[in-house]
Amino acid sequence: MSRRTEQHPDLTDPRIGAPFFSTWRVGTPERQRQTVDAIGRTWERRPWPAGDLLGYHVYAGDDGTTLMHYSQWSSEQGYEGFVKAHRQERVDEIDTHVPGIERVGLGRYRRYRSRERAVGDVRVPGLIVAVRVDFEAGERRAEWVDLVLRGVAEDPEGHAGLISAHFHLSTDGGHVLNYAEWESDRAYDESLAAPVTDAWERVRTYPGVKGSSGSRYRHALGLVPG
Repeated sequence: MSRRTEQHPDLTDPRIGAPFFSTWRVGTPERQRQTVDAIGRTWERRPWPAGDLLGYHVYAGDDGTTLMHYSQWSSEQGYEGFVKAHRQERVDEIDTHVPGIERVGLGRYRRYRSRERAVGDVRVPGLIVAVRVDFEAGERRAEWVDLVLRGVAEDPEGHAGLISAHFHLSTDGGHVLNYAEWESDRAYDESLAAPVTDAWERVRTYPGVKGSSGSRYRHALGLVPG
C-alpha cells in the first residue's frame, strides 16, 4: 500500500537512477492545500504502483500558486510502466477534486554531486530552495557544479544554515537543478546577503551560464511504499 511519511527524502539514496521533478500551477494557497489533500487521498486509496518507485514528495511553493513534485525512480523504464498502467487514473481523480490544474512539465535528471548533510546533523529543513541554472550549448555543467561546491566549502560560516545541497543534471543537457535544504528562511536570506567571495564571483561569471531562477518551497506531502 501507499503510506504517508513526515520525513524529508534522502536524495543520495544509491538506488535512485532516475530522479524526476515537475511543477503544477494551481492558482491560490487554498487550491494548493486542496491539491495536496487530493493527492494524498488518491494515492492512499491505491496500492503502491511500482517497485521501481522509491518515494514521491510534494512541496508547496511560497508563491501560493505552485506545487513541486519530486519522484525517486530506480529507472526510467519503471516510470514509463507507471505512466502506461497507473498514472491517468490518479490524475483523473485529482482533477475531479481540483479542476483546472496546469501541469507545466516533467524534468528528467541524474544526480551529479551533493553537499551532503554532516554526520550527526539532525536538523529538520525549514525551507527547500530549488534553483535552476540554464546553460548554453556546449557548456560544462559538471565543472560549474564543482566550482559551486568548492565555494561552499571555502565559506562555511556563510553557509552555516545550509543542511545539504543536491545538484542534478538534466538529461536534455540544458540545465542544472539544485535542491537545497536550509535550516530556515532567515538562514537562507543571511547567506544571500553575505559578502561575495572570490569563489562565488567565479561561479556568478562562469562562461556559458544563460540565467537562473529559484523558488522557495515547504515539504507538504511524502508518500512511500507501506
